[in-house]
Amino acid sequence: MDERMTKKNIYNAAIFLFNTKGFSGTSVREIAKQANVNSALISYYFKSKQGLLESLMETFYDGYVEKIEQAFERSELLPIRSCLHKAILSLLRYQQENNQLARFVHRETTIDSTLTREVMTVYLRKEKYYWQKIFEQGFRTGELHKRNIDLTIIQLKGMITMPFSNPQYVQEIFHLSPFEDYFIRQYGLHVLSWLDERFCRQKGATKKEQQKAEVG
Repeated sequence: MDERMTKKNIYNAAIFLFNTKGFSGTSVREIAKQANVNSALISYYFKSKQGLLESLMETFYDGYVEKIEQAFERSELLPIRSCLHKAILSLLRYQQENNQLARFVHRETTIDSTLTREVMTVYLRKEKYYWQKIFEQGFRTGELHKRNIDLTIIQLKGMITMPFSNPQYVQEIFHLSPFEDYFIRQYGLHVLSWLDERFCRQKGATKKEQQKAEVG
């Protein structure tokens, strides 16, 4: 078994056990057994269980933030509304494809720990930076109504991550699993509709209507 496959098996085993037994309730030996590898390999690749946790969180946020960064890079070339829509749908699909890891990471970031604070400092600041730049670009071009960016980012992040941090609740509300493709399409439309109503200027609106929208 090559190194890449070995690490993948360790990741999958750790995600499964952390989600079912919790981080504190899972031992390195249990992860090794679940992954069908020698426990020494976990120490070799990740130093410790804490190092494995850090690697999982970094892996998730590397992919997550990359989706927003791609939208930021497109914001100079495409309409802002299109960039935002693509970013939201990409983030929903990314979490769906990595649903067990997403669930674990979102839960872990609610815990006040040194690792969480480090993640908040590095990745979540990057996330905020790219969202802020996209919205500011829309303000400058007149494509978006001016709104409080910080509050909007909090609301938007909550809508994007909630289905995967609390899938049971979503299933009760929508009678759909967030792991189904149909859910992504339908829920994505809800988020995009909220974004359009709150931010996007309607074509053909009068100046008075636009001013009223900006006050609302």
